[in-house]
Amino acid sequence: MTTADAWSSKPATALIVLADGRIIEGYGLGATGEAVGEVCFNTAMTGYQEILTDPSYAGQIITFTFPHIGNVGTNEDDIETVNAASNSGIRGAVLATDITDPVNYRATRHLDEWLKARNLIAISGIDTRALTSLIREQGVPNAVIAHSPDGSFDIEALKKQAAEWPGLEGMDLAKGVSTTQSHTWNETTWKWESGYATANPHDFKVVALDFGVKRNILRLLTDAGCDVTVLPATATAEDVLSHKPDGVFLSNGPGDPAATGEYALTTIKSIVEKGVPTFGICLGHQMLALALGGTTVKMHQGHHGANHPVFDHTTGKVEITSMNHGFAVDAESLPEDVEQTHVSLFDGSNCGLRHKTKPAFSVQYHPEASPGPRDSHYLFQRFTDMMRGQKAA
Repeated sequence: MTTADAWSSKPATALIVLADGRIIEGYGLGATGEAVGEVCFNTAMTGYQEILTDPSYAGQIITFTFPHIGNVGTNEDDIETVNAASNSGIRGAVLATDITDPVNYRATRHLDEWLKARNLIAISGIDTRALTSLIREQGVPNAVIAHSPDGSFDIEALKKQAAEWPGLEGMDLAKGVSTTQSHTWNETTWKWESGYATANPHDFKVVALDFGVKRNILRLLTDAGCDVTVLPATATAEDVLSHKPDGVFLSNGPGDPAATGEYALTTIKSIVEKGVPTFGICLGHQMLALALGGTTVKMHQGHHGANHPVFDHTTGKVEITSMNHGFAVDAESLPEDVEQTHVSLFDGSNCGLRHKTKPAFSVQYHPEASPGPRDSHYLFQRFTDMMRGQKAA
């Protein structure tokens, strides 16, 4: 595999060292040093800052298939991790071309400066098409991304580090990106010229279990009429129910759902059994499936992008969705009292479920987008309709 800049005389200042020993040379951006993770690819054409701050990418090195990353700069509004000052857990970024100067009225900082400030390593000058093809054919590889301005690397040490990293299977990463203390959320979605606003008190009290929640999820819950209290991933059923919620939201997040489920499933089972309306997405979807008796599997290459078609059996419609997951629910494992509601039109994998007798449902994709299309915003209204019906009953 060669770099996109193979004919340049510039010496390499960054490397990707795959677990099988292959080395890809390029030019370093952002922070210096090294980081190990799983290499995935994302096909979105916009929203690189939201992607780079999505906690669901913890433990991963993102290869952007779109060549122009950084051209609109960065700002303080498009950060998705709830703690704006923290790193979302992403290990690095892979770009085809160098970062150009930003051309956008909202830009406040060059992407390279922003990467440095967040201690994130990036590499440019890579043939991202070849790397993406490798992932599609052979599955997501483990690798080390390294940046040294003088081009000096301990190749053998980097190979050893990449080969010995255990990978995401069996790894609980939710604790590392979750809030450690409960807090409330009342910020609404961004509006042209006015930006974000603070919502007035609403009718529905919702507890959001934070496994790596994104800001725009919380904003859309607020827009839908919810007063949101965010609790840590390790919260017990007693912690959740002490807030007397009308509903419980299970957030997105990184890592192996089975590993996170070792402490979260008991909480989720108790909530569902008590008939509290429950809505999960991404990791939350996978853990709801586990709590209801299903199983999850590691995917060959995962789904990462903003253009994934999904069929909704409940409406008969196709929606274009934003996805970011490397594990999936095994639809064949779902018990008889749970039905599949959504399915991927790319590969037929499970993308949604609901319990037939309990008020609980979930989807695999990211209905809040950020980045991505807004086809799935209706799911937040579906959640409030469920809570309204439960209160009326």
